[in-house]
Parts: sequence; structure tokens; C-alpha cells
Amino acid sequence: MTAVSKRFKEHQAVKSVSLTVEEGMFFSILGPSGCGKTTTLRLLAGFVRPDEGDIRLGGEAVNSVPPHRRDVNTVFQSYALFGHLSVADNVAFGLKRKRVPRDEIRQRVLRMLQVVSLQDRANAKPSELSGGQQQRVALARALVNMPKLLLLDEPLGALDLKLRRQMQTELKHIQREVGVAFVYVTHDQEEALTMSDRIAVMNDGEILQTGTPAEIYEHPANLFVAQFIGSINTLPGTLADGTAQLDCGASVAVDAPASQGLTGGDAVVACLRPERVLLSPHEQAVPATVTGTVVESTYLGASISYRVRLASGETVDALAASSSGQGGALPVGTEVDVRWQPDDCMLFRQDTGQAIGGSGTEIGAAALT
Repeated sequence: MTAVSKRFKEHQAVKSVSLTVEEGMFFSILGPSGCGKTTTLRLLAGFVRPDEGDIRLGGEAVNSVPPHRRDVNTVFQSYALFGHLSVADNVAFGLKRKRVPRDEIRQRVLRMLQVVSLQDRANAKPSELSGGQQQRVALARALVNMPKLLLLDEPLGALDLKLRRQMQTELKHIQREVGVAFVYVTHDQEEALTMSDRIAVMNDGEILQTGTPAEIYEHPANLFVAQFIGSINTLPGTLADGTAQLDCGASVAVDAPASQGLTGGDAVVACLRPERVLLSPHEQAVPATVTGTVVESTYLGASISYRVRLASGETVDALAASSSGQGGALPVGTEVDVRWQPDDCMLFRQDTGQAIGGSGTEIGAAALT
């Protein structure tokens, strides 16, 4: 997909989007509702045609190829199974329409039911299956044709949290088993991070960043990506003589390329993941970046979530591993020293939201009163 755009009347749904999905890759398009990700999927499927740009499948242009002639299948959130047919017949439906020989149909259906662990439910009707099992039938029906590309439009959205997490693992396992490239559309950051080889973050019809899950999470290209992927703390500040002076009192070194056009006095935003915020009781005299008070403590089992009000008035969230049997190690009201490692602080321009190159080196903290 190269420089593809699509407009619906006055609404520009997709703006010059370019994506490359390699064979055997699990590729996710991640973004908020209305960002254009489902339209992008429908463009790949052939349900809508692009106004501009090229779509190629295996090197072949498919802009004008109708959906049923593209080597692409789609799985939707509503599984659209045939209630009067058995599981096996649902999976075999596409093969029968293609007039595949009966023995081959039987073999391929059995193989695919084994892949999705439903071989013992071949004769069951969809109404006799759980939501997760129905989702696997829909997946098997799409994969039994061995398409070059499988498109999935938020297929786990109707499942409860526990089953959704289970299906995330199963989907990735199935994708590796069959080796078909998946393009997965979701607004759920955890789903995308858990399953994907690569992620494209989309907003307002545009791709803002494409990369591996680690690249997207650890090195967001702009403030939107940083705030959309996982939880993050934001602290405002101002540039001054090669540093970012944060309103909370900390100073962060800035090594920005001249091309970014930054000058003294420009407003910036520092971002810090909660799991990178380190807390220590104030009396331990651990070198701190800033000081604060615990105002909220939530025990989560394997971890504890803290909210800390800094002496300057800002609040930050911190996530720390819990000690067995200790519960909330830092009670509400505890005075704490707050610090972080130099490379864990990311800086962004406030005006454009773009990442500031070379940021992250902590050079000390201003005294707080």
C-alpha cells in the first residue's frame, strides 16, 4: 500500500497511507476509534477503492480487483457463522464454493480444526460453542483457503477480558503455525503490543509511526504515540541553555539537532513511564530528582500502583513490584524521594508534539521549596 487516500464526501478518512506487510508477519494497525484503521483494512480487502495511491498484493496491483478475486480473507468482530451448518461445514464453505475435491476438503478442514483445537467439535452447531470457540471457527474458515493475507477487524472486541487475553496468545500461535500474514486492526494497545511483529500507530487518517512493539513503546516518535501507548506521566517545562527546565524542578539535558529549530524559551513536555519512576521513603536519604507525597496506593497483586503529588503540585504515577506478604509498602501520606534513570525521560516539543532528538540525560534537580 503506497500513498493511499480515501475520502467520503467531506471526510478524509485515509491520508496518503503507506504500509508494507511482509510474508508471515503479524502486523497491527493501532489507533483510537474513527482514526481510519478500519477504512484502511477495507481498502486492503477491496470493499472500497482508493481515491489515490496503489495497493499491491505479492507485487501485483489490485486497486480494481474485486474482493472475491483477491487472495485475501477477512475476519470481523461479528463472526457471521452459518447457524444451520456444523462447525466443519462452516469451515468448508469457501472450499465447496471453489469446487475443491471432496477428499481434499475433508483433509484441509480437519487440518485447520486441529490448528484451532476444535477437531472434537466438528459436528457441533455454532450456537453450542462459546464466544472464543466461535471466533476460532471464523478464523479457521478464513484460513482454510490459505490466503496471502488475513485481515482481522477487532475480532476479540466482543469477548470478556480473560478470554480476550487467552485468545491473544492463541491467535499469535495460530498465525505462526499457518505462516499467513495477518493485518490486525485494534484500538487496544495491550493486544497490539502482545501479538504484533510490527505496529502502525494511526490517528486522524495518518500513520504516525511504524515499528516493532519495543520501538513504539520505548521510542515514540511524537507525543500522541507516547500518550496513546500505555500509561505515561507528562511534565511541562521550558528550554534554557541546552537543558529542559521542568516545572516540577528537575533539569534534563537536551541534545537536539539544529534542524529541529529549537530555541531558548520554547515549551517542552517530558514523558516518563510509571514503571520507570523510582520511589524511596524520604528518610532513606537516597539521591532524588524531586520530592513528593504518596496520595494514592493501589495493590495490584504482582505490583503496586502509586500516585505521588510532587512538592511543585504536579502528580506522577509510579508502578513498583510488590513484596510478598507486604501489600502496600508505601502508605498514603508517606513522604518520598522521586527519581528516574537519565535515559528514561523522553522530551517532546509542545507545539508540534514531535520527539526531541538526543533528550533524556538527567543533569540534576533544582531545589524545591
